[in-house]
Amino acid sequence: MNRIDAHEEAGALPVGPPVRAEAPPRKAVAAWALWDWGTQPLNTVIITFVFSVYITGASFGTENATSQALALTTALGGLAVALLAPVLGQNSDRTGRTVRNLRWQTWLIALLAASLFFIRPEPGYLWWGLGILAVVSIVGEIANVNYYALIEEVSTKQTVGRVSGFGWGLGYIGGIVALLALYFAFISPDVGLFGVTGQDGMDIRVSMLLCGVWILVFTIPTFLVLRDRPKAVVKRVGVLASYKLLGQSIARLWRSDRNTVYFLLASALFRDGLAGVFTFGAVLAAGSFGFGVGDVIIFGAAANIVAGVSTMLFGLLDDKIGPKKVILISLGALCILAIGIFLLHDGGQIIFWTLGLAMTAFVGPAQSASRSYLARVIPEGKAGEMFGLYATTGRAISFLAPIFFGLAIGLGAWVTGQSITQYWGILGIALILVAGFVAMLFVRDGRQTATAR
Repeated sequence: MNRIDAHEEAGALPVGPPVRAEAPPRKAVAAWALWDWGTQPLNTVIITFVFSVYITGASFGTENATSQALALTTALGGLAVALLAPVLGQNSDRTGRTVRNLRWQTWLIALLAASLFFIRPEPGYLWWGLGILAVVSIVGEIANVNYYALIEEVSTKQTVGRVSGFGWGLGYIGGIVALLALYFAFISPDVGLFGVTGQDGMDIRVSMLLCGVWILVFTIPTFLVLRDRPKAVVKRVGVLASYKLLGQSIARLWRSDRNTVYFLLASALFRDGLAGVFTFGAVLAAGSFGFGVGDVIIFGAAANIVAGVSTMLFGLLDDKIGPKKVILISLGALCILAIGIFLLHDGGQIIFWTLGLAMTAFVGPAQSASRSYLARVIPEGKAGEMFGLYATTGRAISFLAPIFFGLAIGLGAWVTGQSITQYWGILGIALILVAGFVAMLFVRDGRQTATAR
């Protein structure tokens, strides 16, 4: 077929899930998953455990000022992703340039990561550092849209769960390897490799430079193996026309497949809760359980190992029982464990090490199964657009976790009359997870939906 139907030209969603006649080669699966391994330093080292801590340190200003500045740039970055992701994903679908777009986005991520080397620990560099951090986060989120869309090229309906779990798990392992390598080579020692010390923030800055190199090198197999699949030539449209087509697609999706819309809304809730587990986990460990900086990094490493292994194992279960059940099991376990941490917070570090690590075992499976669910129900030729919507809905309410975390802490102070009630914040995150759990109860199983189509 060398043309596109008129209704598809107008932005309609054709019926039928993506189907491959044969299983893709294993090297294609491995190449796809290596992108997750290669880009994980962005999430683990830069956004979560190292650079964000560095840029909000005392060298750049007061704690409140730097934290508020980080919150502002993060919010603006989230807004940019919400506006751009669905349109850029749609563009990949229409042009068939998913791999090509992912390649230049990955190179840009590597360049921006390496450029953080120039952010010295001085107040004058605060906004430069936060600006680069915001931009690289935006590019990373948009790159994920194209990466997620490629899952239909490396899996079948029967294997999408395990492939998704394999990629997610390999990403966790890549993140932990990068984090530990940089920690023991440069951050922990007084004098690290090549004589690098903490003077002038050089240990962190060199780590950022090496993150850029890591991203560039380890994603090479992805672009050597994967290729764009030929698609029909489609008339190019401008930005405004793209949003018009997007609106038409959403309207048609609502009329033809409301279950997918319900899933997008439910996943937005529980994915924000999942993000909150990792985002505020380090904060809770340090503030409520007495973890030092080194302890937080070691815990982060252990958390990524546990999450990676469990995600791979749950990926196999995904293909047997379906992604919806995996999501519900994971969310239920997370809610119970979060309440356990709240009730047993006086037990010290051992409580957080055991229950906190147990929580990380269910975060990855829920995230991976969410991606697997959507991949099962996407109409053919609309993967980029749908994963763009997936990114948008996730970003649209990304403010809930920090708001409820803060409100729960305030509630704790009011109820107990104490001034230190940070551990109450876990209840705010648990509330969002519960809401996501309840919302998922009304979503049909992904396998049933695909069959019904």
